[in-house]
Amino acid sequence: MSRMVGTVSRGLRAPIIRQGDDIVDIVVNSVLEASADDGFALRDRDIVAMTEAVVARAQGNYASVDDIAEDVKAKFGGETVGVIFPILSRNRFAICLRGIAKGAKKIVLMLSYPSDEVGNHLISIDALDEKGIDPYKDVLDLKKYRELFGYEKHRFTGVDYVEYYEQLIRECGADVEIIFANDARAILNYTKNVLNCDIHTRERTRRILKNAGAEKVYGLDQILNESINGSGYNADYGLLGSNKSTEDTVKLFPRDCQPVVDAIHAKLLEKTGKNIEVMVYGDGAFKDPVGKIWELADPVVSPAYTEGLEGTPNELKLKYLADNDFASLSGDELKEAIKNEIVKKDENLVGKMASEGTTPRQLTDLIGSLCDLTSGSGDKGTPIVYIQGYFDNYTTD
Repeated sequence: MSRMVGTVSRGLRAPIIRQGDDIVDIVVNSVLEASADDGFALRDRDIVAMTEAVVARAQGNYASVDDIAEDVKAKFGGETVGVIFPILSRNRFAICLRGIAKGAKKIVLMLSYPSDEVGNHLISIDALDEKGIDPYKDVLDLKKYRELFGYEKHRFTGVDYVEYYEQLIRECGADVEIIFANDARAILNYTKNVLNCDIHTRERTRRILKNAGAEKVYGLDQILNESINGSGYNADYGLLGSNKSTEDTVKLFPRDCQPVVDAIHAKLLEKTGKNIEVMVYGDGAFKDPVGKIWELADPVVSPAYTEGLEGTPNELKLKYLADNDFASLSGDELKEAIKNEIVKKDENLVGKMASEGTTPRQLTDLIGSLCDLTSGSGDKGTPIVYIQGYFDNYTTD
């Protein structure tokens, strides 16, 4: 008989991880202890995943506000810098902005509107309609923005991010001018030196700016992409994916993660005889339908994973088969017909009607989202997630 339980996702407790800790031993031992404690057996093609935060902490991948300031000053010359398309976040961006402001004489801060890239709203779309503002072409200065929309606060955090970022920049000793626009080229009316802070559209933004005559263009992924005075760094993502650690330091996105997942895979195979997939995960890739926030503020969901997690799901839509190919069947006869269809399915179902409606996303994005929801972002204390049955289907015994 087929197993009655499909996918199970467990959040696993782990020690509080500090710089220099052996993340490979901690993850392996946590999995083995959880298995013994909770009475579940480890199986081939199970998945163990750990949040990027604990990997970065073990690596000691930290940098200070002063490190950020030094890199910004070296790249832009310490004069006026246009900072465009940042996300609205005290945890993700505010501390980066402190370093940026300390490395410049003046910041021209250009905010996208009505929301930032990940869906944090400054104002509602309805408010734009009411005021007759076209966000695709209208450029607003701070005075005009206040006249139109007043002092809006974020629905969940209660923060007026316009005021918050303005004060933060001034406190760091830089002058500040704030504008609102969605065309990257608008910043060039104020300065030719631009730091674009968007995450997933960053390469296009840089291309547009350079083609429009910008003189110095760097992305947030190019700040701290190498060590400053012995600081942490990330060669691929720079400050993207960083989080506030203390009032004066950031924890960067982890680097060199592939050797970590490979070592955990090898050690679990050695100790259990099971081929267990391993990945590092950050933000899940999903959108909140109420707050309209898209969770993915990290540059990728998973910076490293074992090869068994490569690709996309190759699944048949059971309800399609039941309603179409086998509409005349029921009971055990229907069950066996669907099982046989699964057994003989093509290795690549792309474009096949029977797979229509299955989720067309990377496995690592789907699994990383499951992990992020399982571990949460607060005090659950489960930075390791163990998933079973993810690759099972209706035929699995």
